Amino acid sequence: MNDLEYKLSRYAEDFNLILDNFLNGLNCEPKILGESLKYSLSAGGKRIRPAMMFAAGELLHIERSCLEQYALALELIHTYSLIHDDLPEMDNDDFRRGKPSNHKVYGAGNAVLAGDGLLNTAYSILLAQCRKGGNSVSAAEFICDCAGIYGMIAGQSADLLYEADAQADEKMLGFIYANKTAKMLTAPLVVPSILADGKYYSELKLFGMNFGCLFQLTDDILDVEGDFATLGKTAGKDKKGDKCTAVKLFGLEGAKLRADMLADKCLKILNCIDGDTCFFEELVQYVLSRNS
Repeated sequence: MNDLEYKLSRYAEDFNLILDNFLNGLNCEPKILGESLKYSLSAGGKRIRPAMMFAAGELLHIERSCLEQYALALELIHTYSLIHDDLPEMDNDDFRRGKPSNHKVYGAGNAVLAGDGLLNTAYSILLAQCRKGGNSVSAAEFICDCAGIYGMIAGQSADLLYEADAQADEKMLGFIYANKTAKMLTAPLVVPSILADGKYYSELKLFGMNFGCLFQLTDDILDVEGDFATLGKTAGKDKKGDKCTAVKLFGLEGAKLRADMLADKCLKILNCIDGDTCFFEELVQYVLSRNS
């Protein structure tokens, strides 16, 4: 296990304790609602977003306890988006993280409600944080904006709109990348900055947006080069659905070249931050060469 794998594992373990505490407190009626929430939240994953938030907190000297509920809300929002993304009306995937998708286990209607429940609960958690006053309101608002109609939802809408669009271009692709993926990977960096009175706000936001685009770009590449065993979901779906992706617009090698350029840009931004950014530097290299 290398240093990054160790850190990711440690952050994931820390977060999973927070998540377990949340899950143990769930008492939903009817029972199927709670079961469907727990099914997707417990499906595993690297917990990249909580890990990034905890690492940014350490960089900015923010107490972990001040970030835990924001990280929980962010992961609930992320999980809701995955449940909805797998639905037949969206990306139509029967698997997520190597397990049947929520709608394949509980039905499409219950999957929609599970996603709705996670999103509403995340907002309830963020509202509770707002009671602390100070910068907490701005931190909660930032997450909401990243997840909402000027963020992830807009990106998802554009992703659907530009399917099989012969006029799809780099501008459209940039909009999808920025909103569908990058903003929700920027939030875990910017929230600690907001709580630290804006320290390195511009740098972390810029890094997050470029890192998020890199993450989505490599995801597009993996859809071509990956397989179910490593991805835990169906490969080849972008081409089948005629999605607007970097591979479609620039070809596989062109997409890889752009990934290298984005990675270099991310590392240059990190050089502008006076502090230990090794975790993020290693994370960039990991995403650039990831196979899952």
